Amino acid sequence: MAKDILQEIVAYKRIEVAEMKKTLPMCDLEQQVSQIISAESVAPPSMRQALLDSESGIIAEFKRRSPSKGWINQSAEAAVVPISYEKAGASAVSILTDKRYFGGEDAFVAEARQLGLKLPVLYKNFVIDEYQLLLARRCGASAVLLIAAELTKTECGDLLRKAHGLGLEVLLEMHDEHETEYAALGPDMCGINNRHLGTFVTDVNTSFQLSQLLPDNTCKVSESGISNPETVCQLREMGFRGFLIGEHFMRTTNPGHALADFIRNMQSSQISHSIHSSHNPHQ
Repeated sequence: MAKDILQEIVAYKRIEVAEMKKTLPMCDLEQQVSQIISAESVAPPSMRQALLDSESGIIAEFKRRSPSKGWINQSAEAAVVPISYEKAGASAVSILTDKRYFGGEDAFVAEARQLGLKLPVLYKNFVIDEYQLLLARRCGASAVLLIAAELTKTECGDLLRKAHGLGLEVLLEMHDEHETEYAALGPDMCGINNRHLGTFVTDVNTSFQLSQLLPDNTCKVSESGISNPETVCQLREMGFRGFLIGEHFMRTTNPGHALADFIRNMQSSQISHSIHSSHNPHQ
């Protein structure tokens, strides 16, 4: 049996965070973040609200590589792609900040913000320690990803509360029926990952199957494996309001243009759905 890549990543992440704490002690990082928060005129934009208010709900991801696919777009620049996503109509942007496995950096979030990115930014990493929440807040993120598969319910609840204390929202990711129990912790957004984090097998049906197990009042997000605008329309009918899409755009020469095309096709699909529904009122 192939080694579970999530276990490998988390094991390395513990070593990585420990080394970072030696270079920049927790107390020093806390002081930096405190100064940033004190100097802010406005808080980071709400990702949850952006998704609930949006007609598309697209969370466009800046993702240069992955453990299963290798480099997806090695030359992609954080100074270009996130801004192009904003111009194309994304509701939010997800930026991979794990370096070893995904070719990301915290600096990518900071760079996009410095160049004027106004959209909510999801800090996409394998968060296992409060230290990483501080890093996310320091670089300008609006929300962080917490993954149920790598945290106990107690650990997850603790990190969620600490994130909220820093003014960060939480997208809590689940990928099976057991993990949907974590939704009771009250995250700002509940994500269903269609990609199994151990095997990397992807099946969008996971979102459809687990949707009904999530609280009615949560902001539901479907993650990974979405490449068809029609799928987004079907997921919206199931109550999803966020759709995290990265590889589908990042494999193109111009991810921003690919997103714009996707949204146009999605709008056409929504119109077709409305016409079809009006002609078939009993469906």
